[in-house]
Amino acid sequence: MSSVVDYLRLVKFSHTIFAMPFALLAFTYAWMYSDTDGISLWLLLLQVVGCMVFARNVAMGFNRWADRFIDAENPRTRDREIPAGRVSPQSAVAFIVVNALCFVVVASTINSLCGWLSPVALAVVMFYSYCKRFTALAHLVLGISLGIAPVGATIAVTGAISLESIILALVVMTWCAGFDIIYALQDADYDRQRGLHSIPSRFSATTSLAISALLHAASIALLLWYASYQPQSWLLYVGCALFIAIVSSEHYIVTPKRQRNIGIAFGTFNALASMSLALFLIANLLIFG
Repeated sequence: MSSVVDYLRLVKFSHTIFAMPFALLAFTYAWMYSDTDGISLWLLLLQVVGCMVFARNVAMGFNRWADRFIDAENPRTRDREIPAGRVSPQSAVAFIVVNALCFVVVASTINSLCGWLSPVALAVVMFYSYCKRFTALAHLVLGISLGIAPVGATIAVTGAISLESIILALVVMTWCAGFDIIYALQDADYDRQRGLHSIPSRFSATTSLAISALLHAASIALLLWYASYQPQSWLLYVGCALFIAIVSSEHYIVTPKRQRNIGIAFGTFNALASMSLALFLIANLLIFG
């Protein structure tokens, strides 16, 4: 029988740290600059975090289910929970359905727009799982699915989409697409053999890393645009500087001829980038907003 740990590994729950900090940043910004009289801060925050967790579980659970045959043939992924038999395909589907229902129900208790858009959000995050079967732009679709987080958090607070949340979503989209290209370098040869699409399977490692660097340059430019809407203080400058330094360093430790650090760049560096940025910018809003 599958354990809780198996399901947490199935959905890579630790990777929630990529999008969650941006959702919390957008939530704080919207709360600080909107009319929130009569709204319970802690209840709404709990609802937003719950939606983030449920959506993440659906996205990764569905991805692992959809890719179960591909993963079984890939030496790097054949030990994942479904191919290894620790979680059955039927149990994975049940897990996905339960989390999808929880997401829609919780989103509907926040406000009507969240409720109406919840199936759309699920469709986007699930659609990503099939993109690599027909387009090398799958990395951008992943970025879009994670970029939903700050927009959703803003809608939860205000009942509307703001320009600031869209800019932050674009930061997330380009940042995630950039690091997903780096991550996909590991499977470039296998993807070519299976006819799967990605930037690394279509182009050389040099070109792929150059595209990743351009996406990260775009995310930095978008971040500076978003920062113009924040209170100007040393906290803002330090937070942005840390994010820029950490993201830029990924391209120093991973090169076409030095790919052994992909795991560190993907997991550790990006987690530090998102957490440090959110920590300093949320503090900036609370202290100087």
